[in-house]
Amino acid sequence: MTLWNGVLPFYPQPRHAAGFSVPLLIVILVFLALAASFLLILPGIRGHSRWFWLVRVLLSLFIGAEIVAVHFSAEWFVGTVNTNTSYKAFSAARVTARVRLLVGLEGINITLTVARSPTAGSPMSPPHPTGTPVHQLNETIDYNEQFTWRLKENYAAEYANALEKGLPDPVLYLAEKFTPSSPCGLYHQYHLAGHYASATLWVAFCFWLLSNVLLSTPAPLYGGLALLTTGAFALFGVFALASISSVPLCPLRLGSSALTTQYGAAFWVTLATGVLCLFLGGAVVSLQYVRPSALRTLLDQSAKDCSQERGGSPLILGDPLHKQAALPDLKCITTNL
Repeated sequence: MTLWNGVLPFYPQPRHAAGFSVPLLIVILVFLALAASFLLILPGIRGHSRWFWLVRVLLSLFIGAEIVAVHFSAEWFVGTVNTNTSYKAFSAARVTARVRLLVGLEGINITLTVARSPTAGSPMSPPHPTGTPVHQLNETIDYNEQFTWRLKENYAAEYANALEKGLPDPVLYLAEKFTPSSPCGLYHQYHLAGHYASATLWVAFCFWLLSNVLLSTPAPLYGGLALLTTGAFALFGVFALASISSVPLCPLRLGSSALTTQYGAAFWVTLATGVLCLFLGGAVVSLQYVRPSALRTLLDQSAKDCSQERGGSPLILGDPLHKQAALPDLKCITTNL
C-alpha cells in the first residue's frame, strides 16, 4: 500500500460524469419500500377484495410517487443535437459531439459526449473508431454538468465556477444562455415557471395525502373532491411550464446545428397523472350521487355495516348533507318497590 493509495494528489484526477439523481433515487426507493410492504401483507386479505386493494394501493402510490419524483427530474424539457463544434477556449480543436440539454424545475443539466459512429464497434472498424471517447483529442469526453436555481443556490456563482474549471465550450455556451444577466431571458422564464409549477405540485401532493385519508372514511365524497383538487393542481403545474412554449426563445446554435427543446418524460407523465386524478375523482363524486351503494361496495364498505341490525332503512353516511337519525329500541324495565 502506498502513501496516497496509488493516487497522485498534485495531478488532475480522471473525471467521472454525474450519474443518477440522488434525491430522485431516494424518492423511488421510499415508495418502492411502501409498495413492497403492502405486498407482504396482501396474502392476509381474504376474498376478491384482495385484488381490489392491490389496484387501489398501488395506483395511489404511483400517483404520490410521480408527484414527488418530478420535482427532482430534469426531463421537463429535452433537447439533443449532434454537431461539430469547438472544444475549449483558446484552442482551434474541434470535436464531433452529442450535446443534450435537460431543463427541470430546479435547474438544467448539460451533457456532452462523443457522437457515436454507425460503424463503431464493427469487426471492420479501425482500432480507434470515430466516436470512441479517447479517439478525439486523446481525452475522455464525457461531461454531465448541473446548474441549479433553487432558492438557496446562486446560478451565477455556479456558472463562474464552471468558467474557472475550464469546462468545454458547448457546456459553457448553453449555461451562459441561462444566466440571469443573459439578454435571452431564459433564466427568468424557466425559473419563474418552475417555481410556480413546483409550488402547485406540492399542493397537489398534500391533497393526495388528504384524499387517501378521506376515501377510507364513511364519507367518500370528500375523498373524491380531494382527488379532483389533486388533478387540478397537477395540471396547473403542467400549464405553468407549457406557458413558456408560447414565448419565442433565444436560438441555441452549436457549430452548424441548432438545438431545440421539446416536452420531456416528466411533462407527459405529470399531465397523464393529472388527467387520471380528475377521472378517478370524477368517478367517485358521480357514483356518490348516482349509486352510493355501489360506491360503498367499490370502496370495500359493506352495506350491512351501514344498516341497522334490527331492520329499518339503512343509515347513509356517504353524503354529509343527509342525516338520518335512528331511534334505539327502548325496553321498559319495571321494578317493584
